[in-house]
Amino acid sequence: MSQHTPNELTEILKRDRDLLTRLKAEDKHYARLADAYHEVNREVHRIEAETEAASDERTEQLKKKRLGLLDEISAIVNKARAAA
Repeated sequence: MSQHTPNELTEILKRDRDLLTRLKAEDKHYARLADAYHEVNREVHRIEAETEAASDERTEQLKKKRLGLLDEISAIVNKARAAA
């Protein structure tokens, strides 16, 4: 498997890396969402890299879950950015 996993939060939200680090340390809800996102993203990556088997339906479910988590995370980051 490749060392680089696509769609990592720090790649998607590059300009907010410091904010992501702060939120992970200070906001338990954000930290849980980020951890869940990371787990789902890694699973999708393993499936796409063909190191883990999954049905098309399972893959689509995971991608939808990842997108939902990203939406929640983005809302938190945008709110924190606006408050700064």
